[in-house]
Amino acid sequence: MTTTPKSIIADIKRKQPKINRVIFTGCGASMSDLYPAYYFVAQESKHLLSAIKQANEFNYAAPKNIGADTIVITASLGGTTPESIAATKYARELGAHVITLSHDPNSPIVKEAEYSLIHGFEEDYAHKTEKMKMALELAVEIVNQFESYEFYDEAQNAFDGIFALINEEAAMSEPAAIEFADRYQNEDKIYVLGSGATTGVAYSTASFLFMEMQWISAPTINSGEFFHGPFELAVKDAPYLLFMNDGQTRHLDARALEFLQRFETKNTVIDAKDHNLASVASKNVIDYFNPILLTGVMRIYAVKLSEKRQHPLTKRRYMWKLENY
Repeated sequence: MTTTPKSIIADIKRKQPKINRVIFTGCGASMSDLYPAYYFVAQESKHLLSAIKQANEFNYAAPKNIGADTIVITASLGGTTPESIAATKYARELGAHVITLSHDPNSPIVKEAEYSLIHGFEEDYAHKTEKMKMALELAVEIVNQFESYEFYDEAQNAFDGIFALINEEAAMSEPAAIEFADRYQNEDKIYVLGSGATTGVAYSTASFLFMEMQWISAPTINSGEFFHGPFELAVKDAPYLLFMNDGQTRHLDARALEFLQRFETKNTVIDAKDHNLASVASKNVIDYFNPILLTGVMRIYAVKLSEKRQHPLTKRRYMWKLENY
């Protein structure tokens, strides 16, 4: 079985020398984990069309002209998400080359895919980002092998160093995470901001770590869009979490932070620059590694918040409890 991003894309290229589009599809956190890879192709490719679709939307409203010149990348942590399994199967029926990412090599989604990559999760904070990292590796290989990517070697250096950095920075972040938990434990909503490749991290933090796992309402706001409506709610002590990138969209995040501070909101910043992302990622590729680092560090904040609220991250009201929904 083909088991590395590089060899998978090489095998697809052998079968199909020209690819016109790359589609990423999944549900929930898995869809968010695909976002940096989608963002990379959209930013760096000169010829490829790229889209990210919610899996059930793909099932009912797939883009037209999907076929042998299309790569579809799907993902499901446990590999049992019905909508993502259906999307994987449907993409193959349409003639696309289908790669899936899962934690379970024997899962239903893996059985439906042409290619699969199996990622870790439980080992440490870094491995909780491995699905995201593998998806980005696939995206880099697609652009490099079908077009040539100028900064390929710099990206590989960043891939080599990112896991050790995440575990180091997560460990060092425990005091800040405890302070965050103390400050936000009684909040019933938290506004979450992010930009660029980290837009998906803001969404996943809000929708899954806060809304799903803590039952805290959490609107997601793109840092650039903050000034086009949402900033009206930035008043004294209003609760915000801002993910700040090191890279091209940092100005958007910094502008939002300045406004939050100006009006004395209760704000917490998780800044990739503070967490030394530039020590492993060059300025040419750093934008795409922000979400991997920030996701890994955010995990300890979520753990400390759940402990302070005495609400385990595994607690659910509906998920895994209702058969029909």
